[in-house]
Parts: sequence; structure tokens; C-alpha cells
Amino acid sequence: MTYDYDLFVIGGGSGGLSASKRAASYGAKVAIAEEYLVGGTCVIRGCIPKKLMVYGSHFPALFHDAAGYGWSVGETKLDWERFITSIDKEIRRLSQLHIGFLEKAGVELIQSRATLIDPHTLEVDGRKVTAQKILIAVGGRPVKPDLHGMEYAITSNEIFHLKEQPKHIAIIGAGYIGVEFACIMRGLGSEVTLIIRGDRILRGFDDDIRNNIQDGMKHHGIRIIQNTVIESVEKVSEGLQLKLSGESQETLIADVFLAATGRAPNVEGLGLDKVGVKVVDDNSLEGPGYSMASAIAVNEYSQTSQPHIFAVGDVTDRINLTPVAIGEGRAFADTEFGNIRRVFDHENVPSAVFSTPEAATVGMTEADARQKLGDEEVKVYRSRFRPLFHSLTGADEKTMMKLVVDASTEKVLGAHMVGDNAAEIIQGVAIAVNMGATKKDFDATVGIHPSAAEEFVTMR
Repeated sequence: MTYDYDLFVIGGGSGGLSASKRAASYGAKVAIAEEYLVGGTCVIRGCIPKKLMVYGSHFPALFHDAAGYGWSVGETKLDWERFITSIDKEIRRLSQLHIGFLEKAGVELIQSRATLIDPHTLEVDGRKVTAQKILIAVGGRPVKPDLHGMEYAITSNEIFHLKEQPKHIAIIGAGYIGVEFACIMRGLGSEVTLIIRGDRILRGFDDDIRNNIQDGMKHHGIRIIQNTVIESVEKVSEGLQLKLSGESQETLIADVFLAATGRAPNVEGLGLDKVGVKVVDDNSLEGPGYSMASAIAVNEYSQTSQPHIFAVGDVTDRINLTPVAIGEGRAFADTEFGNIRRVFDHENVPSAVFSTPEAATVGMTEADARQKLGDEEVKVYRSRFRPLFHSLTGADEKTMMKLVVDASTEKVLGAHMVGDNAAEIIQGVAIAVNMGATKKDFDATVGIHPSAAEEFVTMR
């Protein structure tokens, strides 16, 4: 049978873009459909605009710290409209850049929604097209609990487009999105209240990361209400009224209410049921007002229950990170069109939380290592210190570094850091961890002095 395309990709985000360009480089006829701006969550409403907001949020502290070094900084003021407009302009520039990359690679871009009709046919832009192979890379979307008044809540999609800076923002969610935006908004000068249903933030991260970030957030003036849920939200003359229950049963008023309660794969309306693509349920969003989220089931080659239909990125809910989606997309294209059969390795994937203080991690947490190997087989090296930069600022800031080591083999199983430039430092450490470096290898490496990073090779 003759098809219109060798590969049709649904979704112009990180995974879809990388897969389509790589497949086209092998001579495949490729089309990609995207109904919104090209670039996906990361470029349009995630990593990039968030990191730009992170940068912006750090300036007030830098202005303050400058006094310790003899600088006099006059009155400062944030022009919120200019700030948000500049970010949006950069995002649209990047989106156009990705369109140019597709054109250069010979990939046809169809700026429309695509849905599956039968195993080899899609409806897109008012017409039907056929493809030998189909890749689903539609990512995920933020979800809100089904509770009274949640229509007044914004999500991480809308926070980049607020017309005015909120005086007080309330946030629910203990994951990295809630934590990061709490720190961003506090750094920009807003009053911030973070409401979490447990006692600690960042479930799944190493306990030292969780504790040090949470302590740092409180130190920077973020109010964290623990073991509490929201019962309802009402619009009142003063703003939004949040009624709480649990450890705290107060009622609070905020200008803006951000629901950062997780993300779900974007499987609705794709037509998966029409083509027999299996989905699996995930209960990670389980709790009051939450429903089960479904993800596309795939094997190690990103292949769905239909042999010629594949899925990569957040829609599969494996590791929801941009570099992972890119890696999965390229591995798929190499395997299916480049005659290079390979899988993407999901082990030792480094990640960061761009909070204040910042954190980054690679490999096993201490708890995971102890559970797998036993307490006697795990060594932990930990250091906590004030960075040299703050010796003149007087600020009570701390950096934490930690290595989790197999006691028998001396292999470094995990590296964790909280402090300035954590992501930049852990990125380099991740190479060593991924190569199977031992504690002796770390010890034999000469440190760069004076630097925070040298602590990783001097811990005893």
C-alpha cells in the first residue's frame, strides 16, 4: 500500500520535533501537525519562560547583596508588563526558529489539530492523510482538582500571561511546579502562600533536597501551610477566598490562585480508541477532587499496542523532562528509519528544581539506595556550608551537597545538591555518575578553588 507519508507526527513539542527531523535526515517523508505554537510545553509554557522568570526573580536579592560589596543601588521597581511582554516576545521568536529548523530538515508542518481515524489514517486540517508510521508526541496538560470554585484558579499555562503582578498569590501543590512558582513570585516581590496536603514538598526527591529547599523557602518569606487541603474557592470583593481544611482550617484571601497539582497526558480526543492504542491509568494525582490520569502504554522502543504507532514524551508518563522526550524521539527515529536499533536509557537522568534555593540531582536517593541495598551497604557523604559569595553579604544562605555511595564497590549511586548553580554543577557530575565513577575517582579529582563544586571532590 502507498501512503502519503512515511511518518506522521502528532505534536510539535520537544519529542515530536526531534523525531521528525531525525527521521527526515534518513530520507523519510515526514509531516508534523501542531495546533498551537511550535515548540511544545518546554518552549511555549514551561522550561524556557519559567527560567526567564527565575532569572528576573533573582535581581532583588542581587541588588540587596551588592551593598555588602560596597555598591549603592538606588530605588528599584519591576515593570511587570514589560517583563511579561519581553518573555512572550522571546517565546514567539523561539517558536519561529523551530519552524525554520523543520523547513531546513524537509519536514512538512501542518498547523492544525490531527486525530486518528483508523490505524493508518488521520484527519488534519479538514482532510484525510495516510502514514506508514505514526508518532504521538502531544505532551501533557496541567490539571486542577474537581472542587468548588476551581474555575477561578489559574494553572502554569496562564501564569505567564497575568496582566498585573499579584500582591498575594496562593498556590496549591507540593511538586516542582508549585515550588518553583512560589519562589519566582516571592522573588519578584509578591506575598506567597503555598498550601500542601502533606508535611513536605517534592515527593520522590532525596530527603535532604526536600528539607533544605523547604527551609530555604520559609527563610525567604514564603508561608507554607502543611497537611492542609482546599475545600472551596469563592470570589469576593477583596479577591479570591480560599477555605482550608486539615491542619489549618483558616480562610485566606489572595489576588491570584494557582493550582499546581500535577499534569496529565494529553490523550483526550486523539481517537486512540478507534485505532486500538492501549492506555494505562496512573493514580499519582490521587486525592480529594482528583481523577485517574491515563497515559499511552509503550515498550522500551516507544512502540504502542499497535506495532506501527509510537509515542514519546509526557504523553507516555515515563520521565517527564524535555531532554528525555528529545532522547526518546531520536531513539525512535534511529530505530525505525536509520537502521540503528536502540532504546533510550532512562537510568541516571539528571534533573533540577529551579527554586530558591536551587536544587539538582542525579541517580539514586539515599532512601532508594537503602531500600535496594540495605542500610549497611550504603555510605552517605554530606556537606553543608555558607557559600563564599555570602561571606560579605551577611545573608544566611546555605549550600548542601551529598553523595550516596555503594559501601561494597565504592560506586557513586547518586549526587544531590541544593544551592546556587546546582543545575550547572550536577550536569557535570552526572557524567561521572553515568560512567560508574567511584568515590575514589571523585577523591582523585583535583578541585577548582575557590568554587562550590570542589566540595564534591573533597568530601570525606
